[in-house]
Amino acid sequence: MKALQIAASGMAAQQMRVDVVSNNLANMSTTGYNARRADFADLHYQQMARPGTITSEDGTMLPTGIQIGLGVRPASVSVVLAQGSLTATQGDLDVAIEGRGYIEVTLPSGASGYTRDGALKRSADGEIVDSEGHPVAPGITIPDDARSIAINNAGEIYAYFGDRVEPELLGQLNLVGFTNEKGLEAIGSNLFLETGASGPPNVGTPGVDGLGTLRQGYLEESSVDSVREITELIKAQRGYELNAKVITAADQMLGATTQVR
Repeated sequence: MKALQIAASGMAAQQMRVDVVSNNLANMSTTGYNARRADFADLHYQQMARPGTITSEDGTMLPTGIQIGLGVRPASVSVVLAQGSLTATQGDLDVAIEGRGYIEVTLPSGASGYTRDGALKRSADGEIVDSEGHPVAPGITIPDDARSIAINNAGEIYAYFGDRVEPELLGQLNLVGFTNEKGLEAIGSNLFLETGASGPPNVGTPGVDGLGTLRQGYLEESSVDSVREITELIKAQRGYELNAKVITAADQMLGATTQVR
């Protein structure tokens, strides 16, 4: 009886679905977080009688055949790309990305990481870094005597000084786009890595070539929809219960078979 294995695969799939939902709900307050969605595909089919099989001498063919499915398997956990709402923080180095794009940072290994978390900070050396202390690329340093910082929509960073009227341009904050953003590898701490599926990074000026713009003094909230996630959780729970009942029914049928005398 294949029902035991089929139902077991269904229970495992619903467990994975709950794992994805729980991770989304846990990150409801994570800056720039995009919800994930678990996708599934049916498993291999056992061909008891293939469609189109000739069944008689006059060429009669089976219109549908007999194909027994063997369960379900995880196909992917994909990112639901959506713009989170913006929250005002009034922080000089807080920037929200409106539209497509990622901020590039330099990891300790020398590789590039990408994030939508615009809660930037200032290191002890005055360098602009992310929340984990990774330098933002290209490296931009804020002078110690700077009174305030201004970042326009195009990513230009200006410093204001107490003894000057005109601000000083410190550098340009770029954004990075990818052909397939869902192909990025998430490594935690709001960071992503380039993969073969994502395509190479396309570095550009905010507001150009389809990239979003920057808004100073704001942060992008998580795009998790709590109502949708709770609905998904209920559906996963019901699916798990139904598959468990299938296992119970299959066990009872096997028990009845062993009791035949």
